[in-house]
Amino acid sequence: MSEPRMVEVRRKIMKENDLNARALRERFARAGVRVISLVSSPGAGKTTLLEHLLSRLHPNYRVAALVGDLATENDAARLARSGAPVRQITTGTVCHLDASMVERTLGDWRLDEFDLLFIENVGNLVCPASFDLGEDLRLVLVSTPEGEDKPLKYPTIFNTADVAIITKLDLAVATGVDLQALKRNIECVRPGICIQEVSARTGEGMQALHQLVVSGCKPKVLNAAP
Repeated sequence: MSEPRMVEVRRKIMKENDLNARALRERFARAGVRVISLVSSPGAGKTTLLEHLLSRLHPNYRVAALVGDLATENDAARLARSGAPVRQITTGTVCHLDASMVERTLGDWRLDEFDLLFIENVGNLVCPASFDLGEDLRLVLVSTPEGEDKPLKYPTIFNTADVAIITKLDLAVATGVDLQALKRNIECVRPGICIQEVSARTGEGMQALHQLVVSGCKPKVLNAAP
């Protein structure tokens, strides 16, 4: 396939995704559901973080999650332990989610019955950057074992994110990461981005993250007192 033809095909794919994402965003808005996506490299702690968030939120907010992976439904099974509705998107050889995958997997879910919908993307810092999923908020995660230069190596995903989450804070000393250098590199790529530091294992920073994701979200039904 010639280079001009490849560019044409890519433009068509991106245009179709943008149209699908716009339709999804309008659908989410009509339903009054706040949609938050998570993206990171493999092993940065997306599923663990989301599992803790769902467990914290589930008593007072109606939450649900879609989780993408190349194979297996292991992550969906983990997240379902929170009691929240969860559906797996198995992509096979595709290294990202797109808006049409999200739309198909929503299926018969009544979105107006949810306050918050989380979308966990496939572990990859390249492909997901180009695909809008109709989300309100995109979180990009980088773990302390990955080192300080990850934002410089993958600037596009940080540029498309609304919030940068530094995960596995409890391993910062053991890995020897320079947290200030990591934050400077994030700021260098995406000036002014909100940066949160968390450890799902110890709970450090989780309350602040909890407040961030529910900001402006008024629960339709409270299942229990706070």
